[in-house]
Amino acid sequence: MIIQLRGVRGSLPTPMGNREYRAKLASILSRAVEAGIKSAAEIGAFIDALPEDLGYNYGGDTTCVTVTSRSGRTYVLDCGTGIRPLGDEMVSGPWGVGRGAVDIFITHTHWDHIQGLPFFKPLYIPGNDFTFYSPYPDLADRFARQMEFTFFPAPFDKTGSTKRFVHMNPEEPLELEEGLTVDCYPLKHPGGSVAYRFREGDKIFIFCTDCEFTGETMESFGTHSAFFLDADLLLLDSQYTLDESFNKFDWGHTSYTVAVNCAIRWRAKRLVLTHHEPSYSDAKLREIHLDALNHRNEMRCDSPEILMAREGMVFQL
Repeated sequence: MIIQLRGVRGSLPTPMGNREYRAKLASILSRAVEAGIKSAAEIGAFIDALPEDLGYNYGGDTTCVTVTSRSGRTYVLDCGTGIRPLGDEMVSGPWGVGRGAVDIFITHTHWDHIQGLPFFKPLYIPGNDFTFYSPYPDLADRFARQMEFTFFPAPFDKTGSTKRFVHMNPEEPLELEEGLTVDCYPLKHPGGSVAYRFREGDKIFIFCTDCEFTGETMESFGTHSAFFLDADLLLLDSQYTLDESFNKFDWGHTSYTVAVNCAIRWRAKRLVLTHHEPSYSDAKLREIHLDALNHRNEMRCDSPEILMAREGMVFQL
């Protein structure tokens, strides 16, 4: 499996503002002066050595992830604004001439997980074939309401592609193709949400966004946590700091501290913290990443590896 992150923000899109951009630029230039950069030939190595929050932009698009199987088939998880640039990529291939097919899995229909769909170009091209999977029997109606004329000029049922809807039952595995299965698990989130687990061969990828895990829910989780065990890659909601999570109880999101605890308990090999709080700057996200690493070390654990989700990240399992 190849997993690529297309959108990693929570709640709403967050383009970088001029104030943050200028602060980041000032920090980079200060480091360049300290490093004594004297020629363009030195720039590449200098940038590569920058800390992640300066060398990259974590990204402002809302949730969207792609999974590519060994056979080369692509699966899309959620339709946040990250699906718009994905669609721009896809139209250069078979989807641009109405010969594409793709399966899309929806965790839930809060706006930040479906708001990119009306701007997904392959949806409008006749001949393209889409299958939507979700735990919601009325998913087509939900999409249609989002694109009512009051809010959007193109009705969902008038887009040119063919669409099918599959209702998934929690914990009931579905074989997508030979050697690749997916199942889902209900999560604590206002209005509901599900985690998806993809298994190909002996590799496991778990996509678990918009969920609220606390110390109390961890203790009551019991044997049901078997769904989450032994993931090679765990992409997990970590929107809040621990202090902030106390003030936003029942908002449906997890602190990065508890996310690390979950990953340790579930024996994940690699944890990727995602669904970033829109008010957090790249510098704040870098600080959270370092704190998460320190927390794991304080737990006297060598694993999981902990990464901060960034648009464009690619993982191969």
